[in-house]
Amino acid sequence: MFNCNRIRVAAWTLAAFLVGVLFMSCSNHYDSGLPKKVKLTHEELKNKIKGGWAGQTIGVSYGAPTEFKFREQIIPDSVEISWDGENHIKNWMQKFPGLYDDIYMDLTFVEVFERLGIDAPVDSLANAFAYAGYMLWEANQTARYNILNGIMPPASGHWKNNPHADDIDFQIESDFAGLMSPGMPNAASAICDKVGHIMNYGDGWYGGVYMAAMYSLAFVTNNVETVVKEALKCIPQNSRFYKCISEVIDTYEANPDDWKTAWQLIADDWDDENACPTGVFEPYNIDAVINSAYVVIGLLYGNGDFGRTIEIATRCGQDSDCNPASAGGILGTMLGYDNIPDKWLDAVKESENIKFAYTSSSLNDTYEMGYNQALEVIKRNGGTVSEDLITIKCQRPKAVQFEQSFEGFYPLRRTSHYAVIGKDEFKMIIDGEAVIINGDISGDRETGYVADVEIKIDGELQQRTKMPVSYQSRKYNVYWNYDLDGNAHEISLRVINPSDENKLEIYSVVELTTNSSKLISTTKE
Repeated sequence: MFNCNRIRVAAWTLAAFLVGVLFMSCSNHYDSGLPKKVKLTHEELKNKIKGGWAGQTIGVSYGAPTEFKFREQIIPDSVEISWDGENHIKNWMQKFPGLYDDIYMDLTFVEVFERLGIDAPVDSLANAFAYAGYMLWEANQTARYNILNGIMPPASGHWKNNPHADDIDFQIESDFAGLMSPGMPNAASAICDKVGHIMNYGDGWYGGVYMAAMYSLAFVTNNVETVVKEALKCIPQNSRFYKCISEVIDTYEANPDDWKTAWQLIADDWDDENACPTGVFEPYNIDAVINSAYVVIGLLYGNGDFGRTIEIATRCGQDSDCNPASAGGILGTMLGYDNIPDKWLDAVKESENIKFAYTSSSLNDTYEMGYNQALEVIKRNGGTVSEDLITIKCQRPKAVQFEQSFEGFYPLRRTSHYAVIGKDEFKMIIDGEAVIINGDISGDRETGYVADVEIKIDGELQQRTKMPVSYQSRKYNVYWNYDLDGNAHEISLRVINPSDENKLEIYSVVELTTNSSKLISTTKE
């Protein structure tokens, strides 16, 4: 008669022995559980790089139908998020190639590194981004306008020059930096410093640093919690970003089975748009802090299950295609391409030879470029590459420099306007310490018209600004100023060269304050 308990004890003893042997063979671990060195075959490294790019592509394709349709709310379980089998990704790439900005934005920089090497100068990276054919929004478009008008990085992403500096833009474009830097989060941060300040600053930059660090660490540990926690060490502890993600982690540890409770706690504490002029006092949050939190909720509560991870990241709402793209890419790196379930991977395989819009690269091209660039970064950072084996000298995460956009500012009011401005002045009274005027040039985008707009404060000229009608080169906001004294002032706008075909339209004016006594209950007029 078998003694089951004895068999169990023997099995556990053998398992403990094998774990001990494994730990000894990966000796010199950091206290966090991260190894000092990792050895991979070439195929293992390729498999993880492919898994990262494939996971990202799956995630954005899965979340596409819900993007910004659910704001400040969880996507209900009653809303089906469908997956159309092996043709799902191919169909999206063919009918809506602009969906894949998560990928082709990364590839802008990957292709520059491929052409010029991993020491490519920031001006080359910035110009490739600014002159690319794709459409841009928020921080990206403001940075593009800055670069086209002579404001180069890092000034192009700084909050004084970019009212969208804290937005999600670099968060969704930083995957390549982590995939180039297996096990080397500090090397990933250095790449992020160069690229991320093209379009972001502060929390917006931290979103990209954090995503890249999680990708990097996903190469060298199979523990999702370790990836999430260790990557956060790349972010300064006194930042708003760090505090929010720490709260996600603490909430998960206290209640690891209910992601909706975590979502509500984070919404209560962090889902207020502080500065982005698109989202202030609106149910729209494109801030990197809250959207990064949704990525982490997906990763932690998904518990290593690929489908569950991207579903939770999607159902958190707001930017619900970009967030599952990040979560799927990070987990795909950890699992490796071959371990992504066939339900998802079959759709990737059907699309791997299709070139992404605005690039010369398909997924198959991207896998190869990413692998070659990773080898170069590994060697550059103390690792070795032999014919059979790759040794990665892993890095203990270190915090990047502290920077905080819009520090001390609070939303004061949002005033709705609809004004069509010609040569006659449009005037308004403001009393905030900062003002952002939202508007655009209307009419035929092909006329080539560039409005010459004059802005005065109390009758004194403050700025002459160019506003192209071209969608690619447009100025995303008409005017902003973060250096007002908080007294009442009259702002006036006038178009010096009015056009019958194209008009300057003003939509709204957002005011911020540094004086908390000014804050009032009526926030939208």
